[in-house]
Amino acid sequence: MHFTKQLLLYVSLLTTLVLSLFVKADDAPAILSMKERAAFIDKITELRVNTLMPSLMKQHNTDMWLLISREYNEDPILKTMLPATWLSARRTTILLFALNKQGGVDAYAIAPYKIGNVFKKGWDKQTQPSQWEALNTLIEQYKPRNIALNTSTDWAHADGLVLGDYKTLMANLPATYHNKIISAEPLAVAWLEQRIPEEVKMYKHIVAIAHHIIAEGFSGKTITVGKTTSDDLVWWFRERVKELKLQTWFHPSIAIQRADAKSFDHEESFTNGYDDSVIQAGDLLHVDFGITYLRLNTDTQQHAYVLKENETSAPSYLVEALKSGNKLQDIFTSQFAVGKTGNEVLAAARKAAIDQGLKPTIYTHPLGYHGHAAGTTLGMWDSQQGVPGDGDYPLHLNTAYSIELNNAVFIKQWNKEIRIMLEEDAIFDKSGVWYLNGRQTQLLLVK
Repeated sequence: MHFTKQLLLYVSLLTTLVLSLFVKADDAPAILSMKERAAFIDKITELRVNTLMPSLMKQHNTDMWLLISREYNEDPILKTMLPATWLSARRTTILLFALNKQGGVDAYAIAPYKIGNVFKKGWDKQTQPSQWEALNTLIEQYKPRNIALNTSTDWAHADGLVLGDYKTLMANLPATYHNKIISAEPLAVAWLEQRIPEEVKMYKHIVAIAHHIIAEGFSGKTITVGKTTSDDLVWWFRERVKELKLQTWFHPSIAIQRADAKSFDHEESFTNGYDDSVIQAGDLLHVDFGITYLRLNTDTQQHAYVLKENETSAPSYLVEALKSGNKLQDIFTSQFAVGKTGNEVLAAARKAAIDQGLKPTIYTHPLGYHGHAAGTTLGMWDSQQGVPGDGDYPLHLNTAYSIELNNAVFIKQWNKEIRIMLEEDAIFDKSGVWYLNGRQTQLLLVK
């Protein structure tokens, strides 16, 4: 009863916090103070451990999950569980999750220091000098049928147990438990990819912030036509993110397509970036941009058109080209279904798009605690026939994706093929795929 009341209080506080974000003097989405961010992160972590973890451990038939990290060499998953004020692990940090007889999960920290409010302290150095003996005491208390460790072939995110920590664990673990070790891969991926309602509500706001920054960057406020270069704009995005006390998880890129002889090259764009060019009237601009806020990531690609003198709108041929990209998005997301693998969705979407006269390239990835996150991969730009491993992983509800793709369109007026490269952040739930803050359906205009 006490936990239920506490949980309801947390949900109420989170709801109040999220709603307060949408009231601001101008049209820019509000951003929390560092103190408010820490409070939000810690409450979300507690909610996820208390409400999501039990169902995930039962679903994946895991009695005990063990995470071990040393300072500055943290397991990627352990970092999603640390208190907001912990910027790294300290010394050797061990987190343990164990199913209890009541159907819930007990969370312990076997560490030199108290770790937030989520984890019970599982080690008292005064009474038990050895950290590993303290761990073994807890293991013997629960007598798990299996102990899951973060080892994985397909997902780097779920492969965070380093060799040194593994060897130390096995040297100290009672021999009776050596044959009970299993990979935590399915549980680890599920923890990373599943989003709870409170996160989804905030995610909408986070994507709105990213969209607002893009709109500000693709405007006359930021761009001086004939003077500002694409590289100037790239660094404007970096500086703007810092000004807002946010982070970017990758260096942004700006591409320019225009009526010249230069053709689009996938490998060049993805591996070497784009040439630095002065932005001119008549250019079709493209940005690839993402922020990290409240431990969640965005990943967005949008287009803008630089108006020529006396123009008030983009040329119809570019407007229609953008519509073809939106059409590809619709074809692709309509193929999402629980249990279908990424490779199955990719194949079906490509066939449907090609049958309708499009020229698609699809490279969609999960999104969440990481920009290129764990979960179902749906194509890569250089793997359009499927991605072995994580492309064979099935879709699950309540997961987030960066719907990333492009459609090639021949522009007669430019006598060349261009790419409409779109990327928008979305949730897949029982209602289907929906965009967290809408999607680009009109070109942004630079006056």
